[in-house]
Amino acid sequence: MAVGILYFLHFSGKKGGSASTVSAPSDLKIAYIKSDSVLKYYDYFKEMKTVLEAKGNKLNQDLQNRGQSLQNEITSYQRNISNLTIGQAKALEEDLGKKQQNFRLYQQSLEQELANDQNKLTESLYGRITTFLKKYADGSGLQVVFKFDQSSDVLFGGAGIDISQDVIKGLNEDYKSEKLNPVSKTDSTATKKK
Repeated sequence: MAVGILYFLHFSGKKGGSASTVSAPSDLKIAYIKSDSVLKYYDYFKEMKTVLEAKGNKLNQDLQNRGQSLQNEITSYQRNISNLTIGQAKALEEDLGKKQQNFRLYQQSLEQELANDQNKLTESLYGRITTFLKKYADGSGLQVVFKFDQSSDVLFGGAGIDISQDVIKGLNEDYKSEKLNPVSKTDSTATKKK
């Protein structure tokens, strides 16, 4: 009886295996984009990168100013320690210790804020590019678009399937239109959320 069950399982498994074979369509249309070119020439990314860098520089300058102020207080304390009583010196040391701790916390919060802004930019960029590529694929019949750069798994792609310039042009046209007509973008986003 056990041999019969094994016989049945063995041969019924083969039937299921051959029926579930998946084959790729013969008319598969693929393309790729050079991500470094898209990032280099996409106006939205260039503008957002400039804004992010300006914010980073401003926050860095603020951090440096606060750090210098704290350093000045420490230097002043070290210069005047001989004129202070033990109680005053201890109170100032505690105060400076708290200020140093607050400075480190502030520094960490700025680093986290910049990292969050960078992540938001990356997500926005990914969303914009994939949305455009879906629209582009509908018009061209593409089924797959690869990202081509040194970190991707694509090692070679012929020039005939490189759509980078079309994508850059289309993305910039969409962004220019969005900048000229910001209300329609907001309205369509609000409609999607409802």
